[in-house]
Parts: sequence; C-alpha cells; structure tokens
Amino acid sequence: MYATARTGRLNADWSTANTSADAELSSSLRQLRGRSRALIRDASYARRAQTIIVNNVIGSGIGVEARVANERKRQLDDVNGAIEDAWRTWSRAATCHTGGRLAFGDLERAIFAQIFAAGEAFIRIHPRGFGGGKVPLALELIEAERIADEFVRPGVLAGSVNLKNGIEVDQFDRPVAYWVRQKHPGDLRGGHLGTENLERVPADQMFHLCVITRWPQARGEPWLHAAARRLNDMDGYSEAEIVAARASAQYMGILETPEADDPLVDTETDDGQMQMYLEAGIVQRLRPGEKFTSYAPARPNPALDPFLRYMLREVAAGMDVSYEALSRDYSQSNYSSSRLALLDDRDTWTHLQQWFIRSFREPLHRLWLERAVLARAIPGVDLAQYTANPAKFEAVEFRPRGWSWVDPTKEVEAYIAAVRAGFMTIGDVIALTGGGKNLEDVLRARMKELELAEELGLKLDTDPAADAPPASSAPAPAASNDDPADDAEDDPEDTAAPAARVVPMRTHA
Repeated sequence: MYATARTGRLNADWSTANTSADAELSSSLRQLRGRSRALIRDASYARRAQTIIVNNVIGSGIGVEARVANERKRQLDDVNGAIEDAWRTWSRAATCHTGGRLAFGDLERAIFAQIFAAGEAFIRIHPRGFGGGKVPLALELIEAERIADEFVRPGVLAGSVNLKNGIEVDQFDRPVAYWVRQKHPGDLRGGHLGTENLERVPADQMFHLCVITRWPQARGEPWLHAAARRLNDMDGYSEAEIVAARASAQYMGILETPEADDPLVDTETDDGQMQMYLEAGIVQRLRPGEKFTSYAPARPNPALDPFLRYMLREVAAGMDVSYEALSRDYSQSNYSSSRLALLDDRDTWTHLQQWFIRSFREPLHRLWLERAVLARAIPGVDLAQYTANPAKFEAVEFRPRGWSWVDPTKEVEAYIAAVRAGFMTIGDVIALTGGGKNLEDVLRARMKELELAEELGLKLDTDPAADAPPASSAPAPAASNDDPADDAEDDPEDTAAPAARVVPMRTHA
C-alpha cells in the first residue's frame, strides 16, 4: 500500500474520513464563515488579502463594449453606442441596486469581497424598475448567512425535494431553488420576526457565485479556510510579544519577606494582593531577611521577525497570493524573483476575472439586454430584429482591468517585437496593459490628441509623421534620342500610381 495510507503511531491522529464536499461543509460552514469574517475584521493580513484580490480582479469595475456587427462583420457603431449608453444609465446606484447605494462597479467589488469572506455570494434578480429606471431589472446582494443551510424538511414537499445546505437541487445536482431567510439571523431587530421566515426563490431568479473545487458541491468555502489557523496563531503570538515588550519597558520585581506584615508594602489590591511601588531615583531599603528579585524580560525578541515571515509565507500560500504582495516586504527578494511572483499572481487574477465574467457578467448582460430591449430602453435596437436574432445583439466584449509595466523599457521593446513578428496584435498589448481600455479607445484618444496638437501648432516627437522619411525630389528625365511621337504611346503600366509610402510603427513608453 501507499506510505501515505499506512496508519502508525506517528499518524494515528491523521483524519481519514470518507465524506463528500457537502457533508464536510454542512458541519463546518457556519464556523468557517464566522471565523473568516472575524479575521477580516481584526487581522491586518486577512484584510490585506481581501483588498489585494478585489483590487486586482475587479479594480474599479469590469468595462463592457458592445460588438454588434452586420453580416459583413462590420461594427454597427450606432447600435453599439446605444447599448453602451443604456448600460451606463442603468449602472447607476439608484437603478441597478435594490438598496440604491451601490453603483454597478461598487456592487461588483462588494460581490467579490463576499466571495472571498464567505466563499460565495448570492445576487437576487428583481424584475422591476428601481429609482425611475426604464429597465425593469435590479440586483440584491444577499449574504450567505441568509441561506437556510440547516433547513432539510420543506413541509409537505419533503418526499420530493432534495436539499443540500439550503439549496434545492435535482437529480443532476443542478440548482432548482434557494431557501432564503427574509432577515439576516444576526441583524438588528426588535424581535425574531422574519428571521426564520423562509422564502423559496427559483434558481432562474438568483445568481450563485462560488468557485467549485469538488463536484458535486452545493456551497462555497471561505477562501481563508486553509490559512485561518495560521492567521489566528500569528495574531495571538504577536499580541503576546507586544505584552512582553511592554512589560520589559517597566522595571518589575518580586519582594520576598519572612514576615506576614511588611511595612514596605503600602498598597492592597481588590483581590487582597500586596504591592509596593518603585519610583525613579529612589533606593529602597529592605528589612533583614527580605529579598528583592528583579524581573526584566528580554524583549523585543530577535527571532520574532524571521518567525513571522515564515508564518506569513505559509499564509500567502494558503490564499494563492505571493508573499511580496501580501506583506509588501521586498527586502528578502531581488527584482527577478519579485517580478516572477508578480507575474504568477497576474495569472491567478486573470483566471478569476474570466471566471467572474463567465459566471456572472455574461448571463447578466444577456438578461439585461433582453429586458432593456423589451422595455424600449435602447432606441438604436429594433425589437423585431432583436427577436429574430438575439445572439447578434448579445455580442459583447468585457474589459477587466489590466496591469502596468513591471520594467517599462524592456517590456515595451518586447511587445513591439512581438507585434512586428505577428505573435501579438496592438489590441492584445492594450488589453494586457491598458487598465481596461481597448484598441478603439486608445486609437480614438490618440487621434484627438494629434488633431489638438496640430490645431495648436505643436510638434510632438511621438507624432507618426515625425518618423516618415523626407520626400525626395523626382529625378530629371534622361535625355532620349527617340522620336517625340513615341511619348504619346506610353505603356499603361508606366502611368500607374506611385507606390504607397510606408510609415514605420513607432511606440513610446
């Protein structure tokens, strides 16, 4: 058998429970969520990890660009502009959020913060307008605690319903409905009204966002689950070291006396303990037989820093972030190793961005577009054409945030070489480094910049015309002894238009 499977004296306490993901979450989910939220509230590195992930995956929000095209694959700018304008209007806090407090970019950040803290987020779809909006659609963010995960007997439906931690599923583990508490169990309230009142929400009215690590898995697990114990240990150890350091800053001691009544002890505490206060510049004289033992702990502990670095590396590994990003400590790494860690992190962020787009943004866009068109909220989209071919109008490109250069000089040169060799396009480079912009945005902004510079009479060294070779004067025609009449019968190929001038591409960091 495998060595890992053997049971002996040294690994007798190693658990070998043969349980499913839902069974493990059923007995652990409440404690995991509570401890995860407590760490984010109180532990600095847990809060830092949540901020890192939300900032890198969502940033200020994932942009959207409509890509509706005709049969010849030409973009319909009027239609795309109308769709984007309607989306921006709906994305305001008053219309997209049932509470009217979160604009769509802020709602995305709140959703991903919940995914990190609780392992999942529930977004309920309300098919009616809020805040005077034309589109009958608004979103409600529901915390995981409101899902009745302990609910297993839905009354008369008990024989025909399969419930897994508050989620009703079919025989293929596909969600059918969610059982939701009307009130948060830990919310402020005058009584228990609404806390245990459950509502069955059909699955087509709910987005359930969680990363599935083990199928079938009905609920998500907090992302701190593998690092929570180490974070708690670090917090407790740091507190103990601080207490010891504070004690070491004060001169303390113990007075041993053979007599019960000691005239040197002048204070009695509430619990009956006798104390003597020492003052600076005072030499206290002891009675015969008395002994004073000083107490001066050796703090700060010189081993504290390397030990906490070791612990923090383990925490970073448990949260899929690099040590440098989590600690902001680059003293233990050089440029190359820090750059490799940063690029590895970006692979993780890119994966999470695409997961979020596939799981939430794409289906939401289809739903929003349908309701917006039916409500006549997009003037540029004809209802009959949309009904005949919805997929044509659903074409869209999402623009998650990108990242700036690590080493601008080297990376710009590498991207230029890749574009010239045909390995990448300019649009690919902008998508990676443009912070959510796309090729059209950059080119239009560039065109406006050059037009404004020309209008003001400015000459920029980044103007493509600056790289154009100077126009050479045409050479004088050679003398010919042929009959002038022959000139009237030129070959048509000789009168062809001159070749187009090639302007080399020039890119500046």
